[in-house]
Amino acid sequence: MKTTHAWKALISACTRLRFEPHDIAAQLDARGRYEVELQPEFPLSIKLFHYTSKRHTRGGTWHERLELFIPLDGPVKFRMGEQTVALEPGDMLVVDNLKVHHVVDFPGFDTRAIVVSFQPEFVYSLGSPSGDYTFLLPFYSKLDRRPHVLRAGQEAGPAHAALMALLEAYFAKDIPQWVQVGSKAFLLTLLYHLARHFRASDMLRWEFMRQQQRSLRLKKLFDHIQVHFAEKLSVGAASKLVGMSPAAFMKAFKQVAGMTLVSYLNHVRLARAAQLLRETDKSVADIAAETGFADQSYFDRRFRCAFGSAPSVFRKRVEIQNGI
Repeated sequence: MKTTHAWKALISACTRLRFEPHDIAAQLDARGRYEVELQPEFPLSIKLFHYTSKRHTRGGTWHERLELFIPLDGPVKFRMGEQTVALEPGDMLVVDNLKVHHVVDFPGFDTRAIVVSFQPEFVYSLGSPSGDYTFLLPFYSKLDRRPHVLRAGQEAGPAHAALMALLEAYFAKDIPQWVQVGSKAFLLTLLYHLARHFRASDMLRWEFMRQQQRSLRLKKLFDHIQVHFAEKLSVGAASKLVGMSPAAFMKAFKQVAGMTLVSYLNHVRLARAAQLLRETDKSVADIAAETGFADQSYFDRRFRCAFGSAPSVFRKRVEIQNGI
C-alpha cells in the first residue's frame, strides 16, 4: 500500500482512541444476532476493536444494520456467506450484513479495526430526497456478486480522510447535538466516496428498492431460523413462510444470504454449537444433537470446515486461552 497523507492522519488520530478486545458474546441474542443498541434519532455506532488469535469472539453473526469494516494494523480474513475476503490495513469492506459473517482466525492474527454500523433509515427513508438512496447503493448493488472492498491506496485517500473526520466528530467531547450533526455529515461524505468508487449510481433506483424489499421480505424467515435452527426446514416450508414460490424463494434467498438455505442453516447451527462449546460443559454429542445435527461425524466434519479444528480441539483451545 502506498502511504498517503490521509492514511497517516487516520492512524495518528486512532492513537488517541481506545480499542477494546473483541468480546461481543454477551451482545449476541438468543438467535445469534449481534445486537447493538442504536438511538432512534441517531442510529449510528462506531466500535473500535482489537482482534487477536487469543482473544476475539468466534462464530458467525448477522444483523439488519449496515456495516463497514476497516482493519488498521495487520491482515484480516473476513468470511461472509461462502466467500472469504482477504483484507489488508486500510482496506474498507462493505459488509454483507444479512449473510452470516465473522473474522477468520489464523496464526499471528493481531489487528485493530474500526467497525461503523448504522440503520439505513439514518441515510435514506420514505420522504428523503430521491437522490439520497445513492448513498446506500454500495450495500445493495453487488450486481457482480463480488464483495465491495475499497482497497487502500491513492483512491482510498478521500474515504480515509472522511473516516478520520467521522471518528473525530463521533468521539468528540462536545454537545450531543453537534456530535450527531458532525457524525452524520462525515458519514455521508464517506458513503459518497464509496458510492463514487463502486460506480453505484449506475444501478437504477427501482433495482435498489427491489433489493431492499427482497431483504425485508425474507426477514421473517431469518428470524424464524434463529429461533428454530435445530428443526428441519424444507425449501417448501421456508418459501411458504415468506409467501413465495419455491423457485422464486431459492433465487431470492441466494441473492440476499449469499448461499443456499441448507448452507445458511448449517452456518447458524455451527455458530450456536461454537457458543455452547465455549460456554457450557455439555458433551460434543449433546451439542451436536441440540443444534440439529443427528449425525455426530457429519457435525465434526462441518465444524472442522467452519472453524479449522474438531469441536473437542476448539473447546480445549478456548479453555487454554481463558486459563481454565
